[in-house]
Amino acid sequence: MPVMLLNLAECTGMKRRTKIILGTITVVVLGGGATAVKAAGAGKGDENVKTVAVERGTIVDKALAVGRIEPEVEIGVKSQISGVVQHRYADEGQFVRAGEPLLEIKPTPTPLELTEARRQVQMRESELANLQRELERNQALRAQGVVSEQDFLAAKQRAEQAEIQHQLAAERLSLLEEGRMTSGTGRLETVIRSPISGYILEYAVEVGDPVVPISTYQEGTVLIRMAEMNKLMFRGNVDEIDVGRLREGMPVEIKIGALPDAKLTGRLSMISLKAKTEENATRFPVEIAVAPADSVTLRAGYSANADVIIERRDSVLILPERLVRTENDTSRVTVLLPNGQQEVRIVRLGLSDAINVEVLEGLNLGDLVVEPPPREIK
Repeated sequence: MPVMLLNLAECTGMKRRTKIILGTITVVVLGGGATAVKAAGAGKGDENVKTVAVERGTIVDKALAVGRIEPEVEIGVKSQISGVVQHRYADEGQFVRAGEPLLEIKPTPTPLELTEARRQVQMRESELANLQRELERNQALRAQGVVSEQDFLAAKQRAEQAEIQHQLAAERLSLLEEGRMTSGTGRLETVIRSPISGYILEYAVEVGDPVVPISTYQEGTVLIRMAEMNKLMFRGNVDEIDVGRLREGMPVEIKIGALPDAKLTGRLSMISLKAKTEENATRFPVEIAVAPADSVTLRAGYSANADVIIERRDSVLILPERLVRTENDTSRVTVLLPNGQQEVRIVRLGLSDAINVEVLEGLNLGDLVVEPPPREIK
């Protein structure tokens, strides 16, 4: 194998050239690495900056009322006679006009009550016959001048009172035996008729249930609950924090849980002067008149939420309130500029709905407001 001999000077130059080349490569690699790290760091920083643009929108300050839909007028139908329910003429949910039959009550007198009623009629008949004979005798004596006019009038008055007592006893017996009677003030029967034109909400009694009549010393049994469903109210409660900002006549938006697509409106008609304590919370009862809605069938008892509109501003600059920092009554936000720099600005705010806030000064439409990073819980 041939051996090649190199000059010492050539060897030395080769080594130098090798060192120079290697050194150049090292420098280039290191320089390229530094440039790559710098670019990666800048990109990572841009990605971590989250912004929200200032937009135009609507800010509504409102108070929440929780309650239900109820008829404005709801009545309980009661009976004037005792007995048991014998027949129902109408069903729940049915519309009836005033005077139409609702229920029939069958009197159930005890044998003693029936016997006493018959005896009362007999006694009143006998008493009336005696007083009428006395009146005829006094009338004949007055014609002869034996009886004074005053005595004759007293006898006539006693006869008239006896006739009235006899009539009352006969009416009571007729009511106990037949379930109806006719008096000078009208006809009383065991058929309960509708006092208003409206809907039957519910029957409080069933066929065969006993009925306690209404009187001066007892309330009586509620037989039927009725209402005019064309006039509905929202009745609910408002927290004491909001009641000071409310006034009658404010517009209201009503949301019904069972009808998510229904849009109802109304007006605040009543704010109670006295609070109620429920579950250790102080609330004030309110009433809201519900505006008619032809496309929605409302039923009594629907659970609903009502937003009482305290103040409303449309087409204003809005910003999420979480992006605002307030210190010493001064509000500040951080804005991302087009050149990538960040700038702290003082802003003047307006109406807030606890989520978004109105921007009066300091920002323009489309400005990018930097969202602060989430706080870490240690």
